[in-house]
Order: sequence, then structure tokens, then C-alpha cells
Amino acid sequence: MFIARQPIFNKSMKIYGYELLYRVDLNSEEFANVSSTSATASVFGGLFEQGLNQIVGNGKAFVNFDYDFIMSDTIGLIPSDSLVIEVLETVKIDEALIERLKYLKGMGYKIALDDFKKDVFSSIIPIADIIKIDIINTPLDTIKYDVKELLSQHITILAEKVETEEDFRKAVDMGFQLFQGFFFSKPKIVAKSNDKNYSKIQYSRILQELRKEEPSFNRIANIIVSDVNLSYRVMRVMSNRRKDPFNSVKLALQYMGLIELERWIHVLMLQSISKDKPVELIRMSLVRAKFGEHIAIHSKYRNRRDEVYTMCLFSVLDAMLDQSMKEALEKILISDAIYDSLVYQKGDLVPILKLITAYEQANWLDVHKYADIIEIDSNKLFEGYLKAVKWAAYVLYTFI
Repeated sequence: MFIARQPIFNKSMKIYGYELLYRVDLNSEEFANVSSTSATASVFGGLFEQGLNQIVGNGKAFVNFDYDFIMSDTIGLIPSDSLVIEVLETVKIDEALIERLKYLKGMGYKIALDDFKKDVFSSIIPIADIIKIDIINTPLDTIKYDVKELLSQHITILAEKVETEEDFRKAVDMGFQLFQGFFFSKPKIVAKSNDKNYSKIQYSRILQELRKEEPSFNRIANIIVSDVNLSYRVMRVMSNRRKDPFNSVKLALQYMGLIELERWIHVLMLQSISKDKPVELIRMSLVRAKFGEHIAIHSKYRNRRDEVYTMCLFSVLDAMLDQSMKEALEKILISDAIYDSLVYQKGDLVPILKLITAYEQANWLDVHKYADIIEIDSNKLFEGYLKAVKWAAYVLYTFI
């Protein structure tokens, strides 16, 4: 089973929920012999077993359903306040389906119409809570009248495949309330922020000391204690580890250890420089880092797990700083392999980044392709992805 998730934001760039994109098996021939109902049932069972909140947190899960699954009782496994039922445009609409959707809506489930086509969905528009419009296939300039009409019926409109900040702003101005796409993970190249660069340099001083053959705890502690905010954050992390208090930052650092300290400093730096960005951006960075580490451990990169972790953690640094990746990595001590992968998209670590981005976008053919290149058992991917999602949630809970 393979499940990816794509974030859905409100106008304030807060998470409303995630669309869950899934596949039972990466083997295309096997998948071709499995009905969509069986595939959905398999994933639904997995979600019920794992706990939906482990995948979507406090947000809503948007899941695509075909006719047979909508008519089944299995939907009842997931609480109505957590699930949005997406009706595919290929679903046959008849009286039985209409009555079933009315019943589910009465039970508290939200109904969304996917890839909206007015002529296809006309009979069930009054039942819908949310209508999704693919703004690549149906450009915003061509649907102004339809948007006004839907808004007049008090229906929430979701813009799908929003890939640029310009599209997001335009959709907001038109009245869209929800937004799905990867626009949030792309940089807006503007004038450099001195505050952000200062934070990056401060953290880089610590990382530089950590990279020495014999790092000095005293020097590291002196850098940290000179910054009240950083001291607080480091002590807060360690206070979650044990009951006995620490008498000093230095003792906390010694308890933490060098390798773990380096990782937490990376996380703290990203949280600091992304404070005016959507939380989902740092969540993406954290999920990628832990997922990348899992991939490395179970592949031919097993001896480079820390390098892969760092590369994936910094993979959206450009979007956090609104700079080119080359500028964003200035004065950060990283290996040539990480630098070449992130700046030039070349080198032997690139396949891991490509696998992760393909997984995020539910591009299952590319996932299969890069899993073979990396030499990882594809059955290990969802396990690692779920662990990464859980770990990212823990880190965000600790720091934000």
C-alpha cells in the first residue's frame, strides 16, 4: 500500500486538510487487475488500522471514492468530522447515489465534487459542500461566472493545481476559499532579508564548530547562551527527554550528544528562518529529511544516511529564504554532493530527491523507477513515509 498526501490550505495558509492519494501496488500490471473499489477498501482499512490522525493530524482527509464504495458501509469506519468524500467525475450519477450522498451528508460527512464539470455534476451540486476546480485544465479567466454562481449557493470552492503565488493571489481575489498545489514550496525571489541571513549565520557558526575534528562544547555553549531564544529552544528540547533539570546549557548539550545536536540545530535554524512562512513548508522539510533517511537506510545509500538527511532537510531552503538555492546555501558547510544535488540537480544523491518528490506528487511510475535505481524494496516506502509524518508532527509540537 502506498499513500501520499497533498496539503490543502485556507486563505490564511493554514492547513485545512490533506488529499490522500493512494495505490495498492507499484506494479502497474498487478494494479490493473485490482478494482478501484478493492484498492480503496485496502487503503481505507490501512487508514483505520494506522489511525487517520497519524496521517492528517487535526485536518480533514479528502479521499476519492467511486460509485460502489460510496454505496458501501465501509465509509462509516472513519469519523464524519475527519473525512471529506470526493465524488469522482467518472461516477455514474443516479437516484440511488443522490439519496446515498444525502444520507452521508446528514451523518456529518462533507461532500466534495472532484474535477468539477457543471454538466456532469448538475444534479448533485445542491448536495455538495466543496467543489474542486482544476485551474490548469480550466483557467481562472474562463470560470469567473461559474465561481460567482457557486459562491451564491454558499458552496466552498477549492482551487486545485495551484502552482504559483500569482495563481494563489488571483484565486483568492476571485473568491476561492481553499487551495491545493505546491505553490507554497517555491521561492518568491525578493530583496534579501538581513534578519533571516543573520539567523542563518548564527546557526552556521554552531554547525561549523560541530564539523571540526574535536568540537568544543564550551564554544558551542557560548554561542547558544548568547542568544536567549536559542538557549530556550535547546533547553526545551532536552527538558522533554528527562525529568531531572539541567544546571546549564553545557550539561544539556553533553547529554544530547554531537550528532543529535547537529540535527536539532538544523531544525531550529529552519524554524527560525521560516517564521513568516506556512508551517507546512517546514513540515515538508522535516518529512523529507526523515523519509530520506529511511530510504537511505534501506537502500544502497545506507552508509550515507546523515548526508541524505541533511540534503532532504535543506531541499526547500530556497522557498524559506525567498532566494535562489545557491544564495540560500551560502555560508552553510555542506558536502559537495549535497550542494550539487540541491543547486545543480546533479550527482549521485539526486535519485533520492526525485523519488521523494515523485512520492509527494503520487507519481507512482516515477516512484517505481527511482526505487529501482536506489535499490530499495518499494514495500518499505509507506512505512518510512508514515514514520516521517509522525516524527515531523512531534518536532512541530515541540517547537511551535
